Amino acid sequence: MRRLSADVVVIGGGATGSGVVRDCAMRGYKAVLVERADLAQGTSARFHGLLHSGGRYVVADPESGAECARENAILKRIQANAIETTGGLFVSFDGDDPEFPDKFVKGAEIAKLPFEEISAAQALKREPRLNPKIQRVMAVEDGTVDGWALCWGAVRSAIAYGAQVLTYTEVTSIDVVDGAASAVHCTDRKSGEEIVIDTGFVLNAGGPWAGKIAEMVGVHDVNVVPGRGVMVAMSHRVVNGVVNHLIKPADGDIIVPVHTVAIVGTTDTAVPDPDRLELPRDEVQKMLDMGEKMIPGFRESRALHAWSGARPLVKDTRVAAGDTRHMSRGMSIIDHESRDGLKGFLTIAGGKLTTYRLMAKNIVDVMCEQLGDSRPCTTDTEPVPEAKSGKNYFVSHRLHDREQEWQKDQIICECELMSRKMFEKLLEEKPDASFDDLRRQLRLGMGPCQGGFCSLRAAGIACDKGSWSADHATAALRLFLKNRWIGLWPILSGDQLKQTALDNWIFSGTLDIEHLPATEEVVL
Repeated sequence: MRRLSADVVVIGGGATGSGVVRDCAMRGYKAVLVERADLAQGTSARFHGLLHSGGRYVVADPESGAECARENAILKRIQANAIETTGGLFVSFDGDDPEFPDKFVKGAEIAKLPFEEISAAQALKREPRLNPKIQRVMAVEDGTVDGWALCWGAVRSAIAYGAQVLTYTEVTSIDVVDGAASAVHCTDRKSGEEIVIDTGFVLNAGGPWAGKIAEMVGVHDVNVVPGRGVMVAMSHRVVNGVVNHLIKPADGDIIVPVHTVAIVGTTDTAVPDPDRLELPRDEVQKMLDMGEKMIPGFRESRALHAWSGARPLVKDTRVAAGDTRHMSRGMSIIDHESRDGLKGFLTIAGGKLTTYRLMAKNIVDVMCEQLGDSRPCTTDTEPVPEAKSGKNYFVSHRLHDREQEWQKDQIICECELMSRKMFEKLLEEKPDASFDDLRRQLRLGMGPCQGGFCSLRAAGIACDKGSWSADHATAALRLFLKNRWIGLWPILSGDQLKQTALDNWIFSGTLDIEHLPATEEVVL
C-alpha cells in the first residue's frame, strides 16, 4: 500500500477536474487529482467540440449565455493551442419559427453577447454549402476546441505548480472522521496497488458519476442526471465555421468543424448509467437527416465515426425528470457542510466545457471560504505552458510542421499527419499507455481509415522502440480495433462498408489477428 498526503484531493479527470486541480495548485495548495481512466475519457472528450459563444443559451438562460461569452474570450487567450477561432452562424430557414430570431437578439443584448446580424448573401459567402432558403442569420464568436488538448494543458500547468495527477486510479472509498472527509482510498487499475491519500478537503468533480462519488461519504441525494447525446463525425470539413440552427435547441442542430472533420450533434436522452451509453442507429440516422436540412448534400458526404457521451445535468424540478433537453446547463456547487453537515467535501456538476475554468474557480473559492483562507484565483490571466505563444490552433498546422521535416521524420498516420517522432516521444513518456490513450493526444486512427493502416505501424514501433512485447502489442491492437468498431457499425453503408470490409480483411484475413497469441490484458 502507498500512502500520500494532500491539502485537497480532486476526484475526476475531465475538464472540470483538470481545471480544479490547476486552480488549487496555482493558489499554493498541495493537490492530487485521481481519475479512474485516462484524462478526458468521459464527457470532456465525447462531445461535439464546440466552444460556445453563448448564443445557444441567450433565449432560455441569458446568464449561462453571458458566462459562455466571457469564458470564450478567456480560453482563447489562456489555451490558444487547443482552440480554433472559426466563428459561427445561427441561421433560420423557411418554415422555422419567425419570432425566434427576435428572441435571440433580445437575449443576446441582455447577455451582452457579441453578435451581428448579416445578410443571406454574406452568410452564403462564408458558408457556400448552406441551405439557400435562409431567413435570418446571426454571426457569433463560436470556436472549436480539442477537449483532450484542453484537459492535458490544464493538467500540465497544475503539475508545473506541484500537483500530482494519478490516472487509472479508481476511488473505492472515502473516510469520514468527526464529520469531515479525511482520506481517499484508491486502487491503481494497472498495478492493483492500493493508495490512500490523507487530505483536508475533497472536491467531487466526477461529472455524470458525481452522485456515485457522493454516496461514498453517505450522501445519497446528489441528483446528477446523465443526458446521453449522439454525435457523428464526417470525413471532411463540410463547413468552414460552426453552423447552428436558429431555433429553440433541438436534436441535430449544430455542425462543428473540428480538426479535419465536421461533427453533427446532438440528441439528448436521460439514461440511468453513464457507463452504459447506447448508440441507437435511428438517432445516428436522425443526425445525418438534420445535417441535410442545414447543408444540402450532407448525407452524401462520408460518415466517419459515431459516438455518444453523457452530460452531467443537475436534476431540475422545473422540468420532467427525463427531459434533459430543457434542464439547466448552469453549474451547480453543492455545499455539503451547510446541506448535509459534512465538512471538507464539495460537489460540482452541470455547466459546460466552455465554462470549465469558471466552474473550477467557483468551487475553489467556496473551499477557500470554508477554510478561512483567502487566496485569489489567477487562472484567467496565465496561459497554460503549451499556449505561451498565444497562437490559436489552425487546421493545417500539422501539414506545415511535416513539410519542414518531410525527409527526416516518417509519417505514420497519413490521415492525421502523425509522425514517427511524435508517436515515439509520447510512448516514451507513457510506456504503459494503451493505443486509445495515445490516440487521445495524437489522433492516432481518427482519420478516414479509422486505424486500418496506422495502427499496424504503431504496433510495430511500440515493439521496436518501446518496451512492449509482441503479446502486449497484439492485445493493445485488438482492444483499439474493438473500440474503433463501436463507432463504425451504426454508419456502415456504401463506400463506408467497403472501407471497413477492407480493414477487416487486412486484420482478420491477412494477419489473422484474432488468433495471434496475446496473453496480456490491456487496461483502457
